[in-house]
Amino acid sequence: MSDFDTMRLPADRDVAAPDGADVRVLLGLERGGMAHFALAPGETSRAVTHKTVEEIWFFLDGRGEMWRRQGEREDVVAVERGVCLTIPLGTHFQFRAVGDQPLAAVAVTMPPWPDTEEALQVEGKWPPTV
Repeated sequence: MSDFDTMRLPADRDVAAPDGADVRVLLGLERGGMAHFALAPGETSRAVTHKTVEEIWFFLDGRGEMWRRQGEREDVVAVERGVCLTIPLGTHFQFRAVGDQPLAAVAVTMPPWPDTEEALQVEGKWPPTV
């Protein structure tokens, strides 16, 4: 049985994600982890795909767009506070902040994020700015 853990959102980022977003690492358990992602106003991430993890994102603040592609199927969805979406294994994805506010989300990664080699850069929908 795991211990109970509790924490607050760190004031500063822990690391830059492979896609360029600021990451604040949150808590995790054996089968999943959680992190906070943020992009500054007007920024666009690099497009990536994951080798072994899939994610569920929930947007907290700001406005933006998320592009996802699986094979021939692709979409762009508007994101803002309250929007939740999935990034299944093998999905190519990219996101950007639109407007004058940072775009922020929390994401659950299943299984937990393994290492820096997990994400592979791919061709995206928009030119990255980070």
